[in-house]
Amino acid sequence: MKELMVKELYTLNETIAKDIFEGVTYPWEVLPKISEFIIKLGETLPEEEYEKRGTNVWIAKSAKVFESAYINGPAIIGKNAEVRQCAFIRGNAIVGEGAVVGNSTELKNVILFNKVQVPHYNYVGDSILGYKAHMGAGSITSNVKSDKKLVVVKTREGNIETGMKKFGAMLGDEVEVGCGTVLNPGSVVGSHTNIYPLSSVRGFVPAGSIYKRQGEVVEKIDD
Repeated sequence: MKELMVKELYTLNETIAKDIFEGVTYPWEVLPKISEFIIKLGETLPEEEYEKRGTNVWIAKSAKVFESAYINGPAIIGKNAEVRQCAFIRGNAIVGEGAVVGNSTELKNVILFNKVQVPHYNYVGDSILGYKAHMGAGSITSNVKSDKKLVVVKTREGNIETGMKKFGAMLGDEVEVGCGTVLNPGSVVGSHTNIYPLSSVRGFVPAGSIYKRQGEVVEKIDD
């Protein structure tokens, strides 16, 4: 389905991880590759711009990382990014330039494009967030189904088998997720879409939409 393809969801020039998407149709196909990609990319980062701290952790010298934040490798924290108090980066994480990882936010196996904001009590796991995507306070990605079965992406044209047990959400560029929302396993949200607060999202939400509740998704109207 064309709308779920990488080129439809993301501006690849807005991530240091652009090359991981080469030859990929759907973005979730890169999730198993993030760890190895970070290690290879990290070794090529210029020393005048990035500092290697610990095992396979590269942090831009212009980034702001609070002392209480925990960063486990492999990880890359991009230029001018901010990792705030008590953030918990478990590993396999790329935090884009100018991105914000907020207080008590947890990341695991993710790519955050440039200018992404996950600023307040978020959990983001096995997910990819596009340029300027924003998750409101307390919104999370749920990355494992309760029955532990493999995740499928549900679309109006049928289900897409992913073959993955862990798969959170793919958020396109400039997606706005309201506070307290749960993005269920296999959620894919098209670019420039708004999700109402306290939503439970699953399946594919088209680009340029307003998600009010399950079964009520309307097209945005430009003023």
